[in-house]
Amino acid sequence: MTPWRLEIFDALASTSDSCTARARAGEPAGLAVLTHRQTSGRGSRGRSWQAPAGNLNLSLLLRPTCPAAEAGMFSLLAGIAIAEALEKFFAPPTMLKWPNDVLIGAAKLAGVLIDAAPNGPNLDWLVIGIGMNLHHAPEIPGRQTTSLAAHGVELMPEQVAWAILERFSAWADAAPGQIREQWLARAHPIGTKIEIAGAEDPRSGTFAGLSPRGELLLQSKDRIEPVSTGDILLGRG
Repeated sequence: MTPWRLEIFDALASTSDSCTARARAGEPAGLAVLTHRQTSGRGSRGRSWQAPAGNLNLSLLLRPTCPAAEAGMFSLLAGIAIAEALEKFFAPPTMLKWPNDVLIGAAKLAGVLIDAAPNGPNLDWLVIGIGMNLHHAPEIPGRQTTSLAAHGVELMPEQVAWAILERFSAWADAAPGQIREQWLARAHPIGTKIEIAGAEDPRSGTFAGLSPRGELLLQSKDRIEPVSTGDILLGRG
């Protein structure tokens, strides 16, 4: 894999917007952008992402040679890389929640945002944005949040960024099946009751695994169907 080029800024509007602009301008893969203050961070489904000073605001630029339909696998891979990176510093286990949350217990610690552009049937570029609550846990209506500092762990953003980049490199050649298997090993168990909100057709049922493309599989009564978007609420259904 191309060595990472980590660029560190005091302040940016959005690390993902910065990476995306440079991807469109032809920047090679391997760029990583970290900022200490992010003023216009983006979350999933058009939400804003609060980024107080001291938290992690990191985006990575990749140019994978894979079908555009497999872009969702990179959200799963990001969760794995985050969880493995934290194990260097943090004993309590994290849990992954589809498609892009990293939890401690029931509280959100980190989130992932994917931006991508196709080139025909394949991907041209892909930007992975990672936000993590290192020192502060902003309030999210209806959600529990936490930070590493709340668990007695004090880390600098640069430490966590390099640890995440190292784990991404370790997974550079992984097959989709390996990614699904490792993600499932760190996720809410098969059979967990879930509710899918924020979609055109809210549904509930139980978690039945992942599709070959990384979609969530929802079992409702005697039917299993793939879900590609929506907010997943655990313990409901």
